[in-house]
Amino acid sequence: MELICGIHAVVEALRAGRSLNRVIVQRGANLRRFHEILELCRQRGVPVHQEPAEALDRLAPAAKHQGVIAVGAAVAYVPLEDILARGGLVIFLDGVEDPRNLGAVIRTAAVAGASGVVIPERRAAPVTEAVAKAAAGGLAYTPVARVTNLGRALDQSKAVGYWIYGFDERGDREWDRVEWQEPVAMVFGGEGRGLRESTRKRCDFLVRIQGAGALSSLNVSVAAGIAMFEWVRWRRQQGLGK
Repeated sequence: MELICGIHAVVEALRAGRSLNRVIVQRGANLRRFHEILELCRQRGVPVHQEPAEALDRLAPAAKHQGVIAVGAAVAYVPLEDILARGGLVIFLDGVEDPRNLGAVIRTAAVAGASGVVIPERRAAPVTEAVAKAAAGGLAYTPVARVTNLGRALDQSKAVGYWIYGFDERGDREWDRVEWQEPVAMVFGGEGRGLRESTRKRCDFLVRIQGAGALSSLNVSVAAGIAMFEWVRWRRQQGLGK
């Protein structure tokens, strides 16, 4: 987590388009002091929280925060194009909201050698300190792109040659019988609702992970792990991996 303290510093961060999770302003302060900050937050969709002065002091005890602190992402996002250019395997997450699940997927992607993870800006967990903790070092090896529209990002990946494999309990292909075609884009849905219909329609293949027990579905990070390492196993069989 990166903290940006003070009126001028926060204004500059917003003007520069820095990736910010939220801006905290001091409760009870004259909000006219923060007019430009509040307007920039509104334009860029950055959430604004009001907290008592003591909370800001605890968050940044050694800083002169002037009543405002911006909380930056734990890691800088990269352009989608940079990830797609790497080829191999890219993971798309369609509305994963639990930061622990996002962190676990990033960690597994790093171990599997994926080229990156793509998340949407809305209705999804951003990269935060909690995500970084759950990723357990994975963010150092797995770039993350945050896109305004996941559907367009999938269209963009398809346009440069990616085959899109959506993982859904209604899929018509078993996870361990997939003949992968590279480069691969795997798509996993959010907790509880799975893939949105608009996402399903963009998939070249719909794959299900069928269990043998009483429960019908897996946690998204577990499902992603199974799928990624099935791809790793296939590549080794083809003589393409370690």
